[in-house]
Amino acid sequence: MNLNQLLHRPRRLRHSNALRNLVQETRLHPHDFIYPIFIVEGQNLKQPIVSMPEQFRWSVDRLPEILDQVVQADIQAVLLFGIPEVKDAVGTQAYAETGIIQQAIRAIKKKSPNLLVVGDVCLCEYTDHGHCGVLENGDVVNDATLELLTKSAVSQVLAGADVVAPSAMMDGQVAAIRAGLDVQELKHIPIMGYSAKYASAFYGPFREAAESAPQQGNRAGYQMDPPNIREAIREIELDLNEGADMIMVKPALSYLDVIQQARQTFNAPLAAYNVSGEYSMIKAASQQGWIDEQRIVMETLTSIKRAGADILISYFALDVANWLRA
Repeated sequence: MNLNQLLHRPRRLRHSNALRNLVQETRLHPHDFIYPIFIVEGQNLKQPIVSMPEQFRWSVDRLPEILDQVVQADIQAVLLFGIPEVKDAVGTQAYAETGIIQQAIRAIKKKSPNLLVVGDVCLCEYTDHGHCGVLENGDVVNDATLELLTKSAVSQVLAGADVVAPSAMMDGQVAAIRAGLDVQELKHIPIMGYSAKYASAFYGPFREAAESAPQQGNRAGYQMDPPNIREAIREIELDLNEGADMIMVKPALSYLDVIQQARQTFNAPLAAYNVSGEYSMIKAASQQGWIDEQRIVMETLTSIKRAGADILISYFALDVANWLRA
């Protein structure tokens, strides 16, 4: 072969930054992101989360500080996790009218009415045993939990939530919540199903942040087994058949194949949760000077979107949005 006569030289399109941008196949945008926020009871609180550097638990009165940053970064949605002062066996504060999450939703809609508020619907932060539902003889009871999840979802929407996202991985949770919302004439409220949520070791820092670690046992009896992908497709299909408007794969990085398969199989909007352990590993390596944090974060989140995710839930959302604007 005469190398001087090569017709195909892919490097031609990599020659300059302008050319690379012109032919870039996958792009991140601030509107792709949902930013998670942890909310605690009390006054004037901005509590650092040790295992998640640069993330905080916020009291309701200090939420305007983080909301201003979110809005200025052109991020259009937040995902809320509440940490109540008092917990009990059935997670009463998850569906109390004056619960911490309900207070936060009202405050956010008053401060930033155009910001999309997504309410996580689960009981683990609100129960004294740390499981995602009603516990009997050490086992989570599915159908009794559905009633409480429905009450929690309706309560959040009545407080002003725009979207509810059931994450307890109870069978039938989307159908139960859809029915509960419809009875309240809340048929316009979409449901984002945590459809394929795995029993992952990547949740460790979140459980510190949300004070939601199980006091006994684990969640393998209701969250998905990590080796399974066909089961994930079945779970997603069930959620869609029950009325989910958006679907999710969680975690993201070790489940890019699941995201890709979900994208190829279903036409619904697809979210991926770049979870706390994924965040904390990058932060820890960056603090040691072992990696270039910005490049790693951009590469990581681009890989999730390239796999097929439309929506990226990430603790890096603010950083990425500001980097994109720079």
